[in-house]
Amino acid sequence: MADVLAAQARLRKYLSPTPLHYAERFGVWLKLENLQRTGSYKVRGALNALLAGLERGDERPVICASAGNHAQGVAWSAYRLGVQAITVMPYGAPRTKIAGVAHWGATVRQHGSSYDEAFAFARELADQNGYRFLSAFDDPDVIAGQGTVGIELAAHAPDVVIVPIGGGGLASGVALALKSQGVRVVGAQVEGVDSMARAVRGDLREITPVATLADGVKVKVPGFLTRRLCSSLLDDVVIVREAELRETLVRLALEEHVIAEGAGALALAAGRRVSGKRKCAVVSGGNIDATVLATLLSEVRPRPPRKP
Repeated sequence: MADVLAAQARLRKYLSPTPLHYAERFGVWLKLENLQRTGSYKVRGALNALLAGLERGDERPVICASAGNHAQGVAWSAYRLGVQAITVMPYGAPRTKIAGVAHWGATVRQHGSSYDEAFAFARELADQNGYRFLSAFDDPDVIAGQGTVGIELAAHAPDVVIVPIGGGGLASGVALALKSQGVRVVGAQVEGVDSMARAVRGDLREITPVATLADGVKVKVPGFLTRRLCSSLLDDVVIVREAELRETLVRLALEEHVIAEGAGALALAAGRRVSGKRKCAVVSGGNIDATVLATLLSEVRPRPPRKP
């Protein structure tokens, strides 16, 4: 918790708290990280890690692997701090995320068809060139930065917070910030992209993620640090079907006027299976390609409004 509080102090100069919005038709409060700088919570961890590194005297160029949002967070943070940044993104990463990275002046390298292949290539480049490698989730400074989402939520006294899980950085950080206050923290994953849910049950085998709208959480193996933290701190991990995820994303746009990417709608999609009087779901990001959103809105008919 001390690391999360230190991160909050660092980030206060650069990032503003994101708002809460009550989605009455869902009966859930939404933490709108889609309105954060770069359109995702990921900038919190990236910026905290770079600031902490500079405090330690580490001014090396930074390199990361990312499906998009971590890369954007690193690019923006590096731009603000005057640090050189290189990002490795898999082929097939959303165009809007690639454009966001390039906008902030980071070098974009595309490699492989998955996050894990991009990760291996980024580590290779880091070793060859002496760059600082910054994990998207399995790094103490990144986890602490993501935990500031939990500190902001604590002021609103939720009884349960639902967070999407890919590698587990957000879930770990939020749980670190909230568990001491008696708040339940529940993770959400997509069916077939559920490596953390398996890991907390003791199944550490690598999975082959299925195709999903939630490209930001397609991780074959969760992090070492995040697996330990999620295993000890999470109250549950809920698995969501792809159809539920798509329906939730569309309803968010049409009924709540909230634009979320696939991973951003994941926690809310899990909310119907989570009990609580004051539930909060983290809308983790809003970086969805316009063509994808247009297709979803044209093909999926939302259900009629229903009582929470």
